[in-house]
Amino acid sequence: MSAAETRRAIEAVWGIESPRLLGALTRVVRDIDLAEEFAADAFVAALAQWPNEGIPRNPGAWLMSVAKRRAIDRFRRDALLERKHQQLGREMLPVEDPDFAALDDDVGDDLLRLMFIACHSVLPPDARVALTLRLLGGLSTTEIARAFLVSEATVAQRIVRAKRTIAEAHVPYEVPDAQERAQRLPSILEAIYLIFNEGYSASAGDDVLRPALCEEAIRLGCVVARMLPDDPEVHGLVALMEIQASRSKARVGPSGEHVLLLDQDRARWDYMLIGRGLASLERAQQLGTPFGPYTLQAAIAACHARARTAAQTDWHRIAALYDALAQVAPSPVVELNRAVAVGMAFGPSFGLELVDALETEPALKSYHLLPSVRGDLLEKLGRLSEARAAFERAAALAANARDRELLLERAARCR
Repeated sequence: MSAAETRRAIEAVWGIESPRLLGALTRVVRDIDLAEEFAADAFVAALAQWPNEGIPRNPGAWLMSVAKRRAIDRFRRDALLERKHQQLGREMLPVEDPDFAALDDDVGDDLLRLMFIACHSVLPPDARVALTLRLLGGLSTTEIARAFLVSEATVAQRIVRAKRTIAEAHVPYEVPDAQERAQRLPSILEAIYLIFNEGYSASAGDDVLRPALCEEAIRLGCVVARMLPDDPEVHGLVALMEIQASRSKARVGPSGEHVLLLDQDRARWDYMLIGRGLASLERAQQLGTPFGPYTLQAAIAACHARARTAAQTDWHRIAALYDALAQVAPSPVVELNRAVAVGMAFGPSFGLELVDALETEPALKSYHLLPSVRGDLLEKLGRLSEARAAFERAAALAANARDRELLLERAARCR
């Protein structure tokens, strides 16, 4: 394995293991910055040793062992300094030593505990989601910025301020009571879905999918659903993620290329996962109306899942569901998706009219799917030169290599 391949393998392992590592460390040291510091030390050690020694059979345990040693050394050094200060006659408050043995214990879900800390009510909603994505999704500042459609500097400031606020507010490192859980739930669900989206449609890199993120998001969603079994939106989110994840194998071609929904081989869909998703959707719908945004999106996904061929898709129902979603959770991205559905249900000219109205939307200025959708509608209308320009603009904005390849291929077909 080359040095570059080894580096990528280590980074992939880190992306999977770092949230669990951070969760356990935060539970014990009760300080997010310290936990990140010890975790980072373990990652640096892996970069130094694994290229020569190979990736260990249990990389998570290896990383935890190194982080634990770094933490013990740090606290022993701090304790020694405290004793020296006391010998010099300074008054210092006693500091409780962390129970590092607890790092090896299975004492609940560290990731869920960390998520509730990151989504505490002392933080504004955008900071809660950004911090959760950073700590539990393992996403970089760049990836979070793309998920939010904001600048990297803005995301970095949100994360720094969020951690400072948590420290200053002395937020307890524990799963909160029922009332507090309900207050933080919307931000938690948003964070879980953004993690899933980054896995389902990677914003950057060379791969269409990041399956580990999808799996982690679904796992976290199921954990929250078990904790809050009577909340319809929790089940709606689980349904949405399971139905979308059922298409994962069909979304990637033999050479790793991106395969669009209408071109997918539906025999490759995971119908067991679809069944689970439809059951979660039914549970969400039984718990009451009006339906929330995740339940509505799951209902849209279910329309695709129930269609055995692309031609059987009920686009009129999908357009109606997007109308409802635009009322419940209005956003430029929802409007763009609604334009796609309207174009499929009533004709591309109707969809194009809606897309053109979004051209001046600031939040979509650098969003590659806006010119991509526009190019698709223009191509269907036979306006090929305009479609080619739109696809080329979309390719220039796309950060994911596979998305860029697909868009350039579509542009070439319009010549």
